[in-house]
Amino acid sequence: MNIIFSFIRKTLVVAELEIRKILHDPTEIFTRAVQPALWILIFGRVFEKMHPISGSVNYIDFMTPGILAQSVLFVSIFYGIAIIWERDLGLTHKFLATPTPRTALVLGKAISAGVRCLPLAVIIYLIAVLLGVHVKWGVLNIIAVLIMVILGSIFFSTFSLIIACIVKTRERFMGIGQLLTMPLFFASNAIYPIEIMPQWLKIISKINPLTYIINATRTLMIADAPPTFLPGDFAIVIAASALFVFIAGSLYKRVIV
Repeated sequence: MNIIFSFIRKTLVVAELEIRKILHDPTEIFTRAVQPALWILIFGRVFEKMHPISGSVNYIDFMTPGILAQSVLFVSIFYGIAIIWERDLGLTHKFLATPTPRTALVLGKAISAGVRCLPLAVIIYLIAVLLGVHVKWGVLNIIAVLIMVILGSIFFSTFSLIIACIVKTRERFMGIGQLLTMPLFFASNAIYPIEIMPQWLKIISKINPLTYIINATRTLMIADAPPTFLPGDFAIVIAASALFVFIAGSLYKRVIV
């Protein structure tokens, strides 16, 4: 039991250190909010006129949770570059010299990436209000959405850390990150339902974790959204995140090798 408490404490200490970086540059939150705002305000408004989906949910309602998940993806998938910067500054050596477990280092950084995404969720909720999106305002719904945002960020940031540990250079990392973001986004149900996808894309969508993040946030966030099996969505994201935290912890030392 003491080992568990020690692990949690060290994880939270690492997360706190990373969160302080956000407080030193709060303008980053607003600059990152520009892209999802443009997606909803421009792309969403234009496609709404085309009636791309059927059912009781209008397109802006359908799209808003997808853009929230997109923001989580785009912010978190490049988080691993911080590891490369820390290596170049000699900070990674200092972290590895401490008795902190590597998985605690990875999880702490991943949690801080989740906290970094929370202001974006608030901003997207505000945009949804301005656009008249039919949002579910239950306290439990909002809390569950924020939890899924953190879980999704943990998954994609640890995925990013794994890439950083393997490629080790900023140039290669940025190239791979840019290569992955759009396929992950378009191979999900963020901006169109799975039902209208070609069969091969449906298969890819089913193994894309972003799809399950969107399923959960859409059900929790939007009134009249198609129901999904929430325990299953959360279980898949938690299991995938735990696996990637373990893998990233195992590879963490390789970033300096």
